[in-house]
Amino acid sequence: MPAPLVFITGASGGIGEALAARYAAAGWRLALVARRTAEVEAWARAQGLDATRCGVYAADVAVTDSIVAAAQHCLAAQGLPDVVIANAGISVGMDSAVRADLDVMRDTFAVNNIGLAATFHPFLRPMRERGSGTLVGIASVSAIRGLPGHGAYCASKAAVVAYCESLRGECRGSGVRVVTLLPGWVATPMTAGNRYPMPFLMQPADFAERAFRAIQSGVSYRVIPWPMGWVAKLLRLLPNMLFDRLLAGRGRKKRRGE
Repeated sequence: MPAPLVFITGASGGIGEALAARYAAAGWRLALVARRTAEVEAWARAQGLDATRCGVYAADVAVTDSIVAAAQHCLAAQGLPDVVIANAGISVGMDSAVRADLDVMRDTFAVNNIGLAATFHPFLRPMRERGSGTLVGIASVSAIRGLPGHGAYCASKAAVVAYCESLRGECRGSGVRVVTLLPGWVATPMTAGNRYPMPFLMQPADFAERAFRAIQSGVSYRVIPWPMGWVAKLLRLLPNMLFDRLLAGRGRKKRRGE
C-alpha cells in the first residue's frame, strides 16, 4: 500500500512548510499547493523528497477555479488524500472608514473563507464514497473575540470556525472527519510586523508538531497552544465593558501599504 497522502495549501513558508516537514518526517506523501511553486520545489529538493514523495501544484487560493484545478491535478497524479489541510490565509489590518480597506476585507474573505471551502470541495464527494478522510481548517484564536483594527481577519476566522462546525455536521456518519485548529501566535512573516504583545508565541515547527498530534488523535477542535485556549475563553467571558477597556490603546495590525 502507498504511504498516506496529505494535501496542504499555503505550503511555501510558515505554518504550511512546517506542517509539510512534519508529515514528511512521519513518512507521508505530500501534495503541496502555493503560488510560489519554485520555493516549494527547492524546499522539497533540500529535504530529499523526489516526485514519488512530493507533488507541487500552483494555485491562487483566492481564485476558486485555480485551487479546484490544483486539487483535481492532485487527484489525477497522486490519488485521493487522506488528510486535506486548508492552511492558506492572509492577515491585513483594516479601517472601515477607509474605502480601500473594504477591498481588504473582500480579499481576506476570498482567501480565508471561499478559498478554504474551495480547497475542500473537490475531495468531499470522493472521500464520502471511500468512507474516510480528514478535512482540516486552520482558524485562529482571533476568531474568539474581535480585535480593534483587525476586523477582516477576526471575522474571517470566526467564519472558519462556524463553517467547519457546519461541515462537520454534514459529514457525520460518512467516515469523513472535520478538524478545526485555532493557532495562537506563531512566528511567521504574517506576525512579524505585529505592533502588540503576542503571548505564548510559538515557532512554526512547534505548532506543526502539536497540530500533527491533534489531527492524528481524532479531535474535532483544538486551540494550540492550550494555555492560549484558556486565555481566549476568559476573554470570551469578560463583559464587553471590561474587554473594551482592556484593549484600549492596543497596537493595531498594519494596514495595506503601511
